[in-house]
Amino acid sequence: MGTNSRFDEQDGRIAFLWDDSFLWGVMAYKAFQAAGLSFKLLRAGDIRNGALADYRVLFVPGGWASNKAKALGQEGIVAIRQFVYHGGNYFGFCGGAGLATQDGIGLLPVTRRPTKERVPSFSGRIHLTLQDHDLWKEIDEPIFHAWWPSQFVVDEGVRVIATYGEALPDAFSSDVNVGDGTSTDNWKDLEAVYLINLDPKRLIGEPAIIEGTYGKGTVLLSLVHFDTPGDGNGAAVLGNIGRFFGCIVGSSDAIEPRLQCGSDSVSALDNNMVDIRQATDGLIGLGLRNFLWFWRNPMLLQWRRGVRGLEYCTLSVMVNEVAALLERRDGLSTLPNVARRIQRIWTLAQPFTDKARELLLRERFAMQNEPITYKRCQDPKIISLRDELFSRTKSYGGVFKELIEEIDQLLYQILTEERL
Repeated sequence: MGTNSRFDEQDGRIAFLWDDSFLWGVMAYKAFQAAGLSFKLLRAGDIRNGALADYRVLFVPGGWASNKAKALGQEGIVAIRQFVYHGGNYFGFCGGAGLATQDGIGLLPVTRRPTKERVPSFSGRIHLTLQDHDLWKEIDEPIFHAWWPSQFVVDEGVRVIATYGEALPDAFSSDVNVGDGTSTDNWKDLEAVYLINLDPKRLIGEPAIIEGTYGKGTVLLSLVHFDTPGDGNGAAVLGNIGRFFGCIVGSSDAIEPRLQCGSDSVSALDNNMVDIRQATDGLIGLGLRNFLWFWRNPMLLQWRRGVRGLEYCTLSVMVNEVAALLERRDGLSTLPNVARRIQRIWTLAQPFTDKARELLLRERFAMQNEPITYKRCQDPKIISLRDELFSRTKSYGGVFKELIEEIDQLLYQILTEERL
């Protein structure tokens, strides 16, 4: 099972790596709580300082694997490798799975397919074909969620415990609804326009969840998001994962209370926090009014090709999470360390949201004249605004990265009561 006597006296909680997860960290946090998993948030610096010695399992949520590796640094990467090699266990979702491949820190002989060979923009519900494994207890109909996953290329010695099957009609490939694009000819025509693979049938038979060993430790990697809001199957699998790794499940100590309870009265938020929430909610409303996106579930948008929907979704979810926590904890936003951080966030958020409004409207009208993507557009003003707000990288950059990192620091501070 991947545990041994060395860990029998160690913390039954899961070590949860917070860095560079953002939206995906919040999503996993809430799903772990709902599933009754006990966990402790750690930063990359904690791992570099030897914190994994107190745990038997490390979990890494979604997010850009390359950014996670950068946050860990070589010392943190070595610490994780040694932890697993000597009997610790690792499991990761999506970007957290990618971190463990040969493209990342090398826990398993697995690589990721180049973008041109995979279906890079699939999202939504999909059938899985399951192999016998403890993860699938109480799963009768194996339908789960994938959100813009990578694809694995697996070498010998790695066990594939689930492969992709048929996508459900309510799934999307880029901004094309699967149920509306089921004709093979339709997908070929669309791929010629989009210049990427779109047909979800290309995923059938591809590895979705894999398991292997590194030294004495077990490594479990999933391109499927068992932490998707409202996914009963996913919640069941999370509980199975906890039991598989011998972690605390279903105990009152397993749930950190900070997101679950608080005073019934709503405190007065810091004025800057009110302004931040109104500004980010305004961006989401602008996109909804202009048919640029819609909500797939409470935490994920579906956006039109040509705008950076994931970034706006991330901003909205994290700002509203911070605001909700501050409302439930009377007086917290007035504490000096918290108030100063909120002020820094507003200093970044005000110009960002003003310029993002302009960008979104320009992109909305540019779509009428040409097919645009997140990096391709003929309008020089759009290019200039994109460079400033997001940079040209597909992962987070520009002013957005500064802003979301400040929000992330505040959220982590509230959740862990660090230096409050």
